[in-house]
Amino acid sequence: MAYVDFIMKVHKSTKRDYVARVNEADKAECADVATRFGKDYWDGDRKYGYGGYKYDGRWRAVAEAMARHYQLKPGANILDVGCGKGFLLYEFTQVVPGAKVTGIDISSYGIEHAKEEVQPFLQVGTASKLPFADRSFDFVFTVNTLHNLYNYELFAALREIERVGRGPKHIIIETYRNEREKANLLYWQLTCRAFLTPKEWEWLFQQAGYTGDYSYIVFE
Repeated sequence: MAYVDFIMKVHKSTKRDYVARVNEADKAECADVATRFGKDYWDGDRKYGYGGYKYDGRWRAVAEAMARHYQLKPGANILDVGCGKGFLLYEFTQVVPGAKVTGIDISSYGIEHAKEEVQPFLQVGTASKLPFADRSFDFVFTVNTLHNLYNYELFAALREIERVGRGPKHIIIETYRNEREKANLLYWQLTCRAFLTPKEWEWLFQQAGYTGDYSYIVFE
């Protein structure tokens, strides 16, 4: 288990006004709408989530870096837990020849409006109960998903990710390293339920028996 960063460059490409996020709308109401993970979250007003989540190629560099780091071979079976609209999975089909991709997400809207090339390989479901056989996938990853679970769901999700993978695994979650980042995370987030420091996440990984790698998104 090791820290390997693939995400912060993408994260920093978006500018955020943390104070405005709180002051310009009813944050509680916005979070209530966002946690339904429907149209408003993906393609509605920015105050409810992405403000329109469209394919723009930003995930290509992440797929390339992951494929290179984990030496993914042609025809690899790849699972995205919390795949959303499947943009990162699509990129894997472009950078790993013959990749067989699978995605699962709690949002039926996200699946219904996924990138058409990978939509047939996506399904609605939850991270804490993956509908796949043991050791089904050569690479399992999850981006910005696990922090949306309650603490009592996290152990199950981590054990499921461990169970279905037969190769490398990678988890990306939001966290905070100091009080400034904690405040920014609280101001910005809409769907987080697990607010943990890096050391708390690492303790949780160990307790759940997770053996893969991980990286963090922080709000500096």
